[in-house]
Amino acid sequence: MARRRAGTPPLLQLSLLLLLCPGGTLGCALVAVGSPVVTLGSAVTATCTIQRELCQGLEQGKVRISWMLDNKPVAGSQRQGPGGTEVSELTLPQFNRTQARLWCCVEWNGTKQRVAVAEIRAGYPPAKPLNLSCVLNLGDYGLTCQWEQGADSHLPTSVALKCAGSTAQAVTGCTPRGGHNHCTVPRPLLQLYREMEIWVSVTNALGTAESEHLCIDPMDVAKLDPPTLRNIQSIPFQTDCVALAWEVARGTEHMELQCELRYRAPEDPAWSLVTGIVGRAGTAQRCGFLFGTRYHFQLRCRRSSALAFWSEWSPGRNYTTHEKAPSGKLDAWWGARPAGAGGQLEVQLRWKAPRRHEANGQVLGYRVTLSPRRRGRNPPTVCNTTHTECNFSAPTGTRRVYLSAYNAAGESAATEVVLLERKGEPLAGLWAEPGDISSLRVHWEAPPAPVAAYVLEWQRVTSEPGHCSACWQMERDGAATAALIQYGIEPFQRYNISLYPLYKDTVGMPIHTAAYSQQRAPSYAPKLHLRSISKSEAELCWEPLPVEVQNGFITNYTIFWANSMADMASATVNPSLSSFVIRGLRPSTLYKVHIMASTAAGGTNGTSLTLVTTVLDDTEIQFLFLTLGLAFLLLILLLICFQKNERVKEQLWPSVPDPANSSLGKWVPAVLPQEPLLVPAAREPGPAAISTVTVLEGAPGKPPGKEPPGPPAAPSALPRPYVRQDGPGEPVQYARVGGAGYRGQRLLPESGPRFYENLRGRGDGAGDWWVPEETPASFPLLQGLRIGGAEELHECRAD
Repeated sequence: MARRRAGTPPLLQLSLLLLLCPGGTLGCALVAVGSPVVTLGSAVTATCTIQRELCQGLEQGKVRISWMLDNKPVAGSQRQGPGGTEVSELTLPQFNRTQARLWCCVEWNGTKQRVAVAEIRAGYPPAKPLNLSCVLNLGDYGLTCQWEQGADSHLPTSVALKCAGSTAQAVTGCTPRGGHNHCTVPRPLLQLYREMEIWVSVTNALGTAESEHLCIDPMDVAKLDPPTLRNIQSIPFQTDCVALAWEVARGTEHMELQCELRYRAPEDPAWSLVTGIVGRAGTAQRCGFLFGTRYHFQLRCRRSSALAFWSEWSPGRNYTTHEKAPSGKLDAWWGARPAGAGGQLEVQLRWKAPRRHEANGQVLGYRVTLSPRRRGRNPPTVCNTTHTECNFSAPTGTRRVYLSAYNAAGESAATEVVLLERKGEPLAGLWAEPGDISSLRVHWEAPPAPVAAYVLEWQRVTSEPGHCSACWQMERDGAATAALIQYGIEPFQRYNISLYPLYKDTVGMPIHTAAYSQQRAPSYAPKLHLRSISKSEAELCWEPLPVEVQNGFITNYTIFWANSMADMASATVNPSLSSFVIRGLRPSTLYKVHIMASTAAGGTNGTSLTLVTTVLDDTEIQFLFLTLGLAFLLLILLLICFQKNERVKEQLWPSVPDPANSSLGKWVPAVLPQEPLLVPAAREPGPAAISTVTVLEGAPGKPPGKEPPGPPAAPSALPRPYVRQDGPGEPVQYARVGGAGYRGQRLLPESGPRFYENLRGRGDGAGDWWVPEETPASFPLLQGLRIGGAEELHECRAD
């Protein structure tokens, strides 16, 4: 219950809501401001008065007044006013908003309500209008005036054009609409042929401003309609003059007019103006026109008054003056050389087209002759062309040719071209600098001898040189030391320039230079190539850049290289070089290399080249291969020596018979009883056992010992007879002697043994078996025995 009593009673809440209604604040609260419109940035004062008896629900309790500027709270002071009122005063020292609402609010029992409001605007006094001018339209005789508005005042402003006669009061002539800065005064408010005063008045809440007063006769500012050009023709007796006939606009025939004429040819950059043409209508004359030239003419007029406005220019009219034969001399330049054994001289003649004031019309062609034209004689023509160059042959010794130009009206006087000899020393110095992006200024040092004229030649440098017939000019001032080249010059292109001094009787030798009108970085850098590499050095090479992509003079090349450990280095190379050796590299290391080409305007990087250094140098590799080669050669020599020396061979590789390759190894054994064979002790140190004696019988029709060799038979554990299986007919048996062999056998002291004729070896690697010359009776079967194969086989039997 206590909490409920502490709240706002329902009746009081309803009373507060009534304050929000328009009728609830009527007479309850009032906001008064010092001025609703103030200068921007000035102070603003306001007062809010609350009458308790008129505010329902606020009769009891304390009333708190607060302020809000739009939605921003501002602080004011509150006091007790007369008659039980509550008064709050507010001062804003600097009001910086062009428009705002100032609210007076009541705070009672924790609730804030807006009970009164005041609108405040801020701005500046109106600015003075400028440049007032008026024009009278002869169509409806309305005076249209316009002006320039001043600075914005940020306040509602009213603008009016005021006018007043010499005896009449000032009236509002017109009011602009839609924020425009012009309006038209109607004819009834104007006094024609009488001076009137006209001005612009601008007013807002902070003041009024007026433009300068314009005192004019409306007819003095009348703008006439443009005149009309009727006819243009040349004056017969003055061939460089023309006469123009024109008419004024309708309605202006009675006025004194002042007119202007303008004309120009298509090649002219600006109009030529003729002033001071006075009169109502008629003709006008003008001289100094070029022959055979097409001109465009226009005319305009105004009243003879300082304040009068010019009419618009009349519709244009074209006229071409008549032609005359070309005049003046042609600038010519030549080159001559002998044509060989024919006794002719090859001449290349170039010349400049005549200037506009010398052409006197359209040039149809040029004629070159070897002798001047005389009355009644036409010399033979060696060249007749529409171009400005000609190549022809002349007899040896020709020193003069004659050049002329012609048009539809005639031919010019011949220009004598003297083919002077070129000799002497060239000039001391020649240099060029950019004039702008399309011109070059050339300077040179004057020679000690007097010069009649100079000839400048220039040629664009390309990979495929060409010839430019127009890329030359003659400087006729012999004292000049500079000239400007303006024809055919492009930025980022190199030009070779040559200068020839022309003396009285000869042509000096030329001096040359090169120049750019503008430079930039090269289009791309050269491509690197690896020429050679070792463990510590790498030689790189590149092709020079084509002149078309250099875009300037190459000042230097810069080589950059870096390894995987981020060790980076660089070197600057002279532009005349096309190779470079990088030194101090690490063995067996990968490097990234690239090149940068630079001009005075910047540099361009090329693509990277990857290379890996070697482990050994070339000399080390050569020494290693030489050492291995010598060792191999020594080994070959040793092998050859061992192969040739039998004693060394016998000591190192003794000849051992191979029983497996003997003819006995090719027989299949047959089981036969073994019989021991004892050898007498007198002949042998020990008994020798003969396992088997087999009688060999040859097959009919075959010589013994001629059978083809067969595959070797597998050795048997016991000695046994062998039977040959591959021959036809009956098997042939043979005897095999087995035992300990003859290793270590002692020979008899009697006469030395000799080999039997039928026991010669076959040379198949088996040893020759032998028996003593005197065989004991105990060896009857060994007589005539052949072991290991023989050329002939004999029957073995005992006596």
